[in-house]
Amino acid sequence: MNSSKLYVGNLPYSVRDDELAEQFSAFGNVASAKVMMDRETGRSKGFGFVEMSSPAEAQAAITGLNGKSAGGRPLVVNEARPREERPGGFGGGRPRY
Repeated sequence: MNSSKLYVGNLPYSVRDDELAEQFSAFGNVASAKVMMDRETGRSKGFGFVEMSSPAEAQAAITGLNGKSAGGRPLVVNEARPREERPGGFGGGRPRY
C-alpha cells in the first residue's frame, strides 16, 4: 500500500469529522478526516475519508478498524481510490461539432 488516504464506509449517520479523526488517531497521526454530507439535507451520507500521516499508519488503521462495529454497523475501511472518470459527462457521450 502506498497511499495514506482511506475510504471509510458504513458509518453511523451520527458520526462527525472530529469523532472520525478520534477513532483513527489510535493508529497514528490523522492529517484529515471528513465525513461526506448531503448538500441538500445537511445529513451524513454514511461514508467519509481519512488521511493518515503515512501509508504504514493507514495500513494499521485498515487492519484495526475494517469490519469493526461502530454504532451497530460493521465499518468498511480500505485504501481510497481516485474517482474514475465516467464516460459521457455533461455531453451525454456524443461528440460535439
